[in-house]
Amino acid sequence: MPVAPPRPKGPHLNALRAFEAAARLGGFAAAADELGVTPGAISQHIRSLEAWAGGPLFRRGAQGVRLTAAGEALVPGFVAAFDAMGEAVRALRAVAPRPRISIAALPSVAQLWLQPRLPALRAALPGMELSVTVLEQPPNLLREMFDATLFMRDPRTVEGGLVLARDRIAPVCAPGLAERLRHPSDLSGHTLIHDESWSGDWATWARATGAEIGDASRGTHFSLYGMAVAEAESGAGVLLGHLPLLDRALAAGRLVLPFDAVVPIDLSLVAEIAPGPMAGALSAALRADA
Repeated sequence: MPVAPPRPKGPHLNALRAFEAAARLGGFAAAADELGVTPGAISQHIRSLEAWAGGPLFRRGAQGVRLTAAGEALVPGFVAAFDAMGEAVRALRAVAPRPRISIAALPSVAQLWLQPRLPALRAALPGMELSVTVLEQPPNLLREMFDATLFMRDPRTVEGGLVLARDRIAPVCAPGLAERLRHPSDLSGHTLIHDESWSGDWATWARATGAEIGDASRGTHFSLYGMAVAEAESGAGVLLGHLPLLDRALAAGRLVLPFDAVVPIDLSLVAEIAPGPMAGALSAALRADA
């Protein structure tokens, strides 16, 4: 008679993944955002892992969570393990008969910078399928199956990032409205257009230029930069523009700069390219049309 005793069971993979993400990112909410679940699910996974391990891995407090000494000691091994799994999955993905290049981009970058350049990208990468996903935060390329990211970031925070354009901000508006603006102080009598992602832009620009514009928070506010740009093009007000995203609109004359008051900031349009057989070609294609 065959012997089949029950074998010891390890913790669930999702619990291990939750622990690694929370430990690496410094909290349950950040881990939940990366893994696409709720903070409650992360907490439940980690409690189950702690029950299996027989001891706490995090200390919970009013200010959040922090790793115990035991949890801290485990982090390097778990990070290395999940990085290796990400590489293995990426290699598995590469055996597909029809290669696909997946790009993650900030919504404004996808709509205003990337979309007009897609025909050139397709021409530079023949035989490749292009897929674009819009995200508010850059994904972890070691874990998620994207080949590249395009975000407005401080390039000093992106190791090996490809800077496609240095960011500069300046007021932009429709040509008809620009005719009524002679000096930055004239802005106090016109609608200011804001994007919530960069809600402090007008105040930053006013401080840098010394312009007296009144209440820098007044005017109309949008959660999508593309809508804010469309409002500016329609003549509804003046937008504090991020110029790398507006090169086509400025070249076509749909928007103009009413003042010679351009302010450089720490952000840049940065491409992060995942390692792989298409990394070089994708990097060259993005750089060529920057």
